Amino acid sequence: QVQLAESGGGLVQAGRSLMLACAASRLSFSLSYMGWFRQAPGKEREFVAAIRWISGTTYYTDSVKGRFTISKDNFESRLYLQMNDLKVEDTAVYYCAASIMHGVMEVVTPSIQNYAYWGQGTQVTVSS
Repeated sequence: QVQLAESGGGLVQAGRSLMLACAASRLSFSLSYMGWFRQAPGKEREFVAAIRWISGTTYYTDSVKGRFTISKDNFESRLYLQMNDLKVEDTAVYYCAASIMHGVMEVVTPSIQNYAYWGQGTQVTVSS
């Protein structure tokens, strides 16, 4: 069973940067995508970014384009999310997730139901 563990969350002022990491273990050879989602208080979990595990192709939700960068280290089985120019509205619990679904990236990766494995989440709080 794939296991995911996020780290790197914390409290940061608006405009600053933070990097999240996700350590993955027991990855399956059928892994296709990994992604980051977030959930703010009182809101539904939403897609942030995804990366195709083999090729490294990336995809972002519009609100984080140009500020966030998703990357990976296949050798170490780690996923990263570099978050720059953070805004108060980025405050949320951030989750990494792994998908074995195949298909068009822009169609597959934003949907929560296409991810079979999830981490416990890490809190990111951005103060004004």
